[in-house]
Amino acid sequence: MNEVTGFFYPRTATGRASLLPAPPWHYSGDLLTVEYRTDPARVAELLPAPLAPAPDDPGAVALIWADWQSCGDGGAELLDPVRAQYRECFAVVRCSFAGRVYSRCVYIWVDADFALARGLVQGYPKKLGSVHQTRPHPFGRAAPRIAPGGVFAGTLAAADRRLAQAVVTLREQADANGFVNAHPMAHHRWMPSIEKGGPDALDELIASGSASFEAGPAWRGDATLELFESPAEELARLEVREIIGGYYRQVGVTWDGGRVLASRGVPRSGE
Repeated sequence: MNEVTGFFYPRTATGRASLLPAPPWHYSGDLLTVEYRTDPARVAELLPAPLAPAPDDPGAVALIWADWQSCGDGGAELLDPVRAQYRECFAVVRCSFAGRVYSRCVYIWVDADFALARGLVQGYPKKLGSVHQTRPHPFGRAAPRIAPGGVFAGTLAAADRRLAQAVVTLREQADANGFVNAHPMAHHRWMPSIEKGGPDALDELIASGSASFEAGPAWRGDATLELFESPAEELARLEVREIIGGYYRQVGVTWDGGRVLASRGVPRSGE
């Protein structure tokens, strides 16, 4: 019998065609964040059991644009940039489980297949989209500086429709680039049964975070954010009631797995 190898699909005799290398996965990128408050009930409806709303500021949301370069441990993707570079936009809320506060990505759009596949592993509900954000540069007039007065914008579209747009004008350095996305992530990994009417073949609540993290200075400033209706998306249900602030930060992150908190709704012992 022939053996096949590779971390993810497609698995082959050599494993070279696998869409993903095995973790750890390394990321370097620029984050543009707008935090705001929405109706807490709209956040709660996105938190399946056994998750509950965060005990404080339960309507807080972060919409984050990220311009990433990523690679596996060997770094081969960096010499083939089409396999390393991608952009994403994702909405994060906070929740609680077993007395602890977690962050949770409730919507996310990416523009590369390998990023989409990583979401299946990590529990991010990734979909394909068109994502763009202003890039900084230290020279010339065609880019802002990461400094007071720097103006950065982000746009998100999917299925030919604009879903969100934001503008952040930097004002001053800050201790962090917001608070909503500052906890370990609590995500679900779901896979429907192949048998019609059968229970999910995979139903796990998992926690994961950064195995390592480094970052440049965080900057905050004034922000505007608009969300738009779409027949195939629900981001606009998290309507903007109050802007908390806008942020910009350059970061480096390594992800190297997580742990199961509950399986089929049953918490693991010790949780």
